[in-house]
Amino acid sequence: MNDNGQMHVDYLLGIAIFLVSIIFVFSYTTGIFTPFRSNSDEVTLLADRISINIVEQTLSAQEPGTYNILNDSRTIDFFSGFNADYEYMIDHFGLNGTYLRYDLNVTMEKSDGTIYAAGKKLPMRENIGQTKRVVLLRDENSGNVQSAILSVRVW
Repeated sequence: MNDNGQMHVDYLLGIAIFLVSIIFVFSYTTGIFTPFRSNSDEVTLLADRISINIVEQTLSAQEPGTYNILNDSRTIDFFSGFNADYEYMIDHFGLNGTYLRYDLNVTMEKSDGTIYAAGKKLPMRENIGQTKRVVLLRDENSGNVQSAILSVRVW
């Protein structure tokens, strides 16, 4: 006869209740943070895709193997055209969908301090996805090259 006072069924039932309570606690605590979940990963990927499109296709100097060298006159035309027809640019970059619409801001700061800016003003309380790229601007007339930082922000 066993005089330990504990049966196998009681032990298994205790372990089962303990595991169920642990699973409940973990599943409940993840649900607490659901309202605070952000879409910053999604908008950062959009900003990344748009920056690649701008740098490698729209503003590129079209030299093989040098994707980050931009044409200075194309850059000036891009920013002035962007400000002139914002809705066209949103449609061009695929940010105006059936269910979701995103806004865009593109800025470029040259090494001499000149700043080009286009798009909407940044909001105060939104998730903003941002991508920054270091690019080189080449003046077609003089051939001079200067560095710049292109920032693409989507929200």
